[in-house]
Order: sequence, then structure tokens, then C-alpha cells
Amino acid sequence: MKGPIDDSFVQHINQNLGIAYKVAGSYSQDDDDRDDLIQEMMYQLWRSYSSFDGRSKFSTWMYSVCLNTALTYKRKQKKEKIESLAPSHYQIAETPSEDKEEAINLLFEVIATLSPLNKAITLLYLESMSYEEIASITGLTKSNVSVRLIRIKKELEEKMKLKFNTTEK
Repeated sequence: MKGPIDDSFVQHINQNLGIAYKVAGSYSQDDDDRDDLIQEMMYQLWRSYSSFDGRSKFSTWMYSVCLNTALTYKRKQKKEKIESLAPSHYQIAETPSEDKEEAINLLFEVIATLSPLNKAITLLYLESMSYEEIASITGLTKSNVSVRLIRIKKELEEKMKLKFNTTEK
């Protein structure tokens, strides 16, 4: 039986579904894990929907729930000590691609190596969220977000240089 909450929930989720996919894609490179994570996110969103009070945008609230779910999911995976294959174990034939696309893929590879919190901050920053919104979602202060972003940018820059130099050889 559907009610106003059900319809409202489905409408909000459908309008912002890309958020769950972006967060899941950032925290899981395996298709099955990503699907499980998205399913867990939908469950957590449904469970906590009644707590959405409209003080923030729905998308901000959804990012918060999805990121918290992803972080919890990753912690549980670590405890289970399931090891995925490293990207170097895959033998995929390289297909010619444009330099820009290659650089973007390289950037996302490097972003995947960041700590879970720094990865979340980077993802939100790439979504053009304000420092206030990022702080609200992550539970950090606005100034802490600012300092972390400066450090994250330096870290990404160094890792990109290392990665770029090793791929050119």
C-alpha cells in the first residue's frame, strides 16, 4: 500500500539517484560490491527518510546518508578481510583513447587511493558543493574542510606526477 511518504520518497530518490551511483562508484570498483552497496544505500535512505526534515536540500541529506553507508560498508569489508584483485592483476588490452579521457581515468585511479574521508571530501568538492555543505555532510568544520582540500590537492598532484611518470615509461 502506497502512501504520501512512499510517493515522496520515490520521487526524491529518482531525482537524485545519480548521487548513490557516484558514491558507490567511488568506494567500490567491483560491480557486485557496487550493486550491494547501492542496495544498502537505498535501504538506509528508506529507513532514515522520516528523519529528513527539509532543513537542508534533499541532495545534501542523501549525500550524507550515502557516504555514511559507504564508509560503514567499507569498514565491515575490512573486518571481513576480503581482498580484491589489484588492478595490476587484470590483463585488459589497452585501447587507444584520447589524452583527456586517459588523464581523467588516471585522476579517478589516484582518487581511489585516498583515505575514505578524503575520498568523500573530494567527491563532494567535484560535485561543486560548498565548504559549508561538505562540512555538514562529513561532520567536519568548514575550516577543517578547507585545510583538508588543500592537502588533498597536494597529495593528488604528487600521486598524479608519480603515476604519470610511471605510465610514460
